[in-house]
Amino acid sequence: MDDSSASPIPLNLPAAAGNREVLTVSELNQALSQLVETSFPLLWISGEVSSFTRAASGHWYFTLKDDDSQIRAVMFRGRARLAAFTPKLGDHIEVRATLSLYMARGEFQLNVESIRHAGAGNRYEAFLRMKARLEAEGLFDPERKRRIPVFVETVGLVTSPQAAALRDVMTTLARRAPHVRVILYPAPVQGTDAAGKIAEAITTASERAECDALIVCRGGGSLEDLWSFNEEPVARAIAACQIPVISGVGHETDFTIADFAADVRAPTPTGAAELVSRSRDDWMDVLAVAAGQLKRQMDRRLQQAMLHTDMLSRRLVSPAAYIQRERLRLKALAVRLSSQQPDTRTMGYQLEHWAGRLVSAVRNALSEQQQKAASLSAQLELLNPQRILDRGYAIMQDEQGRIIRSPAEIPVKRPVSVRLAGGSADIVVDAVQPTLS
Repeated sequence: MDDSSASPIPLNLPAAAGNREVLTVSELNQALSQLVETSFPLLWISGEVSSFTRAASGHWYFTLKDDDSQIRAVMFRGRARLAAFTPKLGDHIEVRATLSLYMARGEFQLNVESIRHAGAGNRYEAFLRMKARLEAEGLFDPERKRRIPVFVETVGLVTSPQAAALRDVMTTLARRAPHVRVILYPAPVQGTDAAGKIAEAITTASERAECDALIVCRGGGSLEDLWSFNEEPVARAIAACQIPVISGVGHETDFTIADFAADVRAPTPTGAAELVSRSRDDWMDVLAVAAGQLKRQMDRRLQQAMLHTDMLSRRLVSPAAYIQRERLRLKALAVRLSSQQPDTRTMGYQLEHWAGRLVSAVRNALSEQQQKAASLSAQLELLNPQRILDRGYAIMQDEQGRIIRSPAEIPVKRPVSVRLAGGSADIVVDAVQPTLS
């Protein structure tokens, strides 16, 4: 075969080597390293751990293999510190890594950024789908979350009797709050039927309602180990529980569906126990502060009462002194009253004087009026028509009763009435002679 017919692989050779037919090993490895690093993106690679070394620097060095091949891998300290578990020989894992060439030995290696158990990718996708579905139903809404009681007298535990988490919780409660009563609702925390048993234990605790708070917990483990707490029955049982639920599953970096459904998530089982058991020393400190505040309040109230008592005592006098003081006030009042009392004797004299003058004035006015009345009566008497008639005069009236004042008004041959002093007469005038001047 003609070698010239093969398609050459483009290498980014150093400028000094670009015009030479012979390359050094370093130049070749450098060109291969650049080619590999630019050609392969960040990938997920699966394999079995066939060797593992943790260096003093904190870096992890291990080998991944399958049935036909193997490749070296390195996970530097900063990334290894974030890993959820430490791989061991025989583990089937998946790593997210970039491909590079170790220049010193001319070997390909994986620079690992993250690590998970084999199959975790599919499980993680299932985890995300379930989380999104339950979240859309409102199962994780903050409005549904309940506060953990401040004073917890009885706490329930849903975990395995053989779990290390149970020992951690009991140790923490015994140290911080030995007065707290613990009720265990046993359930397996991993395995095929674990999710159903966990949900059943939570439902039992809710129905019995004998706890102030319920802790659902287990220790750390792989994604598979914790998967029971990602099952839908567990999430729904937690959401339906009538008791505030604290989820303490795995390590601080582990998150499960149970964490989102619970009222409070604790980073570890120990952290969950701490949430329901405020330390006795903390309570004693709170009581000491409250006692100090109460003492200061009582001291202030006592001081105010003493000041008020002193003020009242200064105002308080003996009965004898009080009576003497009131007597002096009464005398002063009597003097003021006496000075303002009118002189009744003088006023009496004045009253008698004015009464005499009034009687005299009334008498004089009455006498004067009597005199005027007599004078008017005399004048009236003079003008009385009866007196004129008594002197011999008469009044003549025609038939209509009109007074006849002159001879010309006397009707001839007609009756007229003549009124005299002693009576009246009807006459007929035959003739009238006028008075001669």
